[in-house]
Amino acid sequence: MGIREFPNGTARGKTITIGMRRSPDVSPRRLSDISPQLRQLKYLVVDEAIKEDLKWSRSVEDLTSASVGLTSIEERILRITGYYGYQPWAASYKRDEHSRESPAPAEAQMQAGVEGGGRGNHCCWKCSVTQLKKFFWGVAVVLGVCSSWSGSTQLAKLTFKKFDAPFTLTWFATNWNFLFFPLYYIGHVFKSTEKQSPKQRYRECCRFFGDNGLTMKVFFTKAAPFGVLWTLTNYLYLHAIKKINTTDVSVLFCCNKAFVFLLSWIVLRDRFMGVRIVAAILAIAGIVMMTYADGFHSHSVIGIALVVGSASMSALYKVLFKLLLGSAKFGEAALFLSVLSVFNVLFITCIPVILYFTKVEYWSSFDVIPWGNLCGFSILLLTFNILLNFGIAITYPTLISLGIVLSVPVNAIVDHYTSEIVFNSVRVIAIVIIGLGFLLLLLPEEWDVWLMKLLTRLKVRKKEEIPEGNGDIVSGLQSKSRRTRPSMSSFAH
Repeated sequence: MGIREFPNGTARGKTITIGMRRSPDVSPRRLSDISPQLRQLKYLVVDEAIKEDLKWSRSVEDLTSASVGLTSIEERILRITGYYGYQPWAASYKRDEHSRESPAPAEAQMQAGVEGGGRGNHCCWKCSVTQLKKFFWGVAVVLGVCSSWSGSTQLAKLTFKKFDAPFTLTWFATNWNFLFFPLYYIGHVFKSTEKQSPKQRYRECCRFFGDNGLTMKVFFTKAAPFGVLWTLTNYLYLHAIKKINTTDVSVLFCCNKAFVFLLSWIVLRDRFMGVRIVAAILAIAGIVMMTYADGFHSHSVIGIALVVGSASMSALYKVLFKLLLGSAKFGEAALFLSVLSVFNVLFITCIPVILYFTKVEYWSSFDVIPWGNLCGFSILLLTFNILLNFGIAITYPTLISLGIVLSVPVNAIVDHYTSEIVFNSVRVIAIVIIGLGFLLLLLPEEWDVWLMKLLTRLKVRKKEEIPEGNGDIVSGLQSKSRRTRPSMSSFAH
């Protein structure tokens, strides 16, 4: 339509150029003013020569695709007539100029890609080395946690054959917690660039207890309850070792992870996770099956109850710590554990004395006490607590927790050769169920999101591999058909 408005003497290319650069001043103000021409748009035929002259124009493409309905009629008219300064020719001209100014964008992209790839490879190498180092440290920490925990359990069992005093052993081992803060300060002196005196470091770590530091009120309200829970946890665990074998004790103590989740969900209002509920159910089922493994004898039932009580006290300790004190840094945690030993010396010392004079925990003379076993147990327990509290600085927390569950097979092997334990089917199933529940509790909160991402990536890779395989098959068939097809030159001769 815009082509036929001009005289016959005007060239077609020029006609289109004038029509496209029409000034907005001369153009109609409304599309309804050219409604007859809009109706005739679908009958408009553009010659091939004009299409060749305007091959870079989007307007011709829109005209040819009018029957398909890719763009609206109003938009096509605006592009053809140049309403309100709309000139697609100018955009294409700018694109051409831009392509002339940068004649080799592929080379620039390749150079930038090489530079960026070099930096990315260097960064990936650094990350991989760091993660590898963290993993190897994690393996060392796992072995340390496993050996110290199983070693302390076996040594306590051996000690009770000569020195039947679990509470006195608990009191003696807890006193060694006083070494936490001195050991931390030694590490701080060697590692930190800004050296502080012990008094300065102590005052800085005391801020964990509040603005006023460690006062008597804070000591009795925030430290004393945890001192009681610490003593109960260790005493019930050691007393259970007297009643049942160390394998059952170690595997039942793994249930404390499930108790921590349940208490956190109730008290701290943590996120509800179905998989952790399943893990808690598995832990409870394992406890019941472990009780059934020995036929519900009073001796084994008491031992299992003691271990479950120890796991419950441990879970309550962790949840209350998070509720009342929050999270602690390494120095603050070291000071807190040292304060627990002070509480143990000041207020718990009277209990072993009372048990001695009442002959509940009695020994004939101090020469009979196996001091080597007591000191060995205390050192192993101190090592276990150090790795458990400070191992997170050098490795992943999940690996540290694995050390506890790995102590179960170690204790099982030792019990198999040193005691008369019977690994019947019920006991084995109970151990497996509790271990599975413990491993489920180690899953992160967003494990389902990670799993969905992994499955999506695997599906995408499979879809990419299938077309490549089909392409190889097709190319092979084509090459085979070329080889088998007779040439025309053979017929010519």
